[in-house]
Amino acid sequence: MLGRPKKVAAIHDLSGFGRCSLSVILPTMSAMGSQVCPIPTAVLSTHTGGFGDVVIRDLTDYTIPSYEHYKRLQINFDCIYSGFLASANQIDHCREFFDGYKDALKVVDPVMGNHGKLYRTYTTEMKKRMCELVEIADIITPNVTEASMLLNEDYPVSPMTSTQAKSWLVRLAEIGPSIVVITGIVLAGAEKCNIGYDKNSGAFWRVRCDYVPVHYPGTGDIYASVLIGALLRGESLPIAMNRATGFIELAAKTTYGYGSEPREGLMIEPCLEWLTSNITMKDYTNL
Repeated sequence: MLGRPKKVAAIHDLSGFGRCSLSVILPTMSAMGSQVCPIPTAVLSTHTGGFGDVVIRDLTDYTIPSYEHYKRLQINFDCIYSGFLASANQIDHCREFFDGYKDALKVVDPVMGNHGKLYRTYTTEMKKRMCELVEIADIITPNVTEASMLLNEDYPVSPMTSTQAKSWLVRLAEIGPSIVVITGIVLAGAEKCNIGYDKNSGAFWRVRCDYVPVHYPGTGDIYASVLIGALLRGESLPIAMNRATGFIELAAKTTYGYGSEPREGLMIEPCLEWLTSNITMKDYTNL
């Protein structure tokens, strides 16, 4: 029998058009049985991936008053999940949420960049300070670009060996988190993979991704939200990685098959029902 839904405070931006951030986190995590409580860090007319001049409203002054209201109401969150931040001050605000809900699962998606480059809305100061959140997180879900930035490594232009990938995972875990998942990494002798490490068990995991020749924004947000949703309902790390990778693959192939405009993101709407099942489509292996 299902218990009460887990409450997740999702500290992310909200883009009006283009499937990413809160617009995909809300439906995916809800489909998996979690109650998402959005705490928008900024409101954007579209995401920043190719729609021209974006209308953006920074909501830095909203985060702490929301936190204070929730504490007065004695609302208990099971998970605090941070993503895109609009200012360096919001790093401090996320820390206050983490400190104020010590028993909650603390997840940091260090949204900083992609394809080896920092996002244009992100500042050098914010990049330097992201480790402050990583230090106190239980789980982090960087892509390859963000992992390289956190480690002050060059972005890998060639496939990485398993030994190199394991080293990155361990070094990231040494900063603080118990679980590290790096998405979209290319391993030597293999296709693109998502890889994970559980510091407590010492286990390394790999799930291969089928290649789709199009880049869709928001895939990292969707992946992380499905991963967290699976973990919150009691699934193990490799099963959660399996489920998240499988859903991304299903949505990507669906979107590609319809020839949808890539800037609009993944067509998750016809795929959400899959998240309510216990079916997994991918195989995980040890890294």
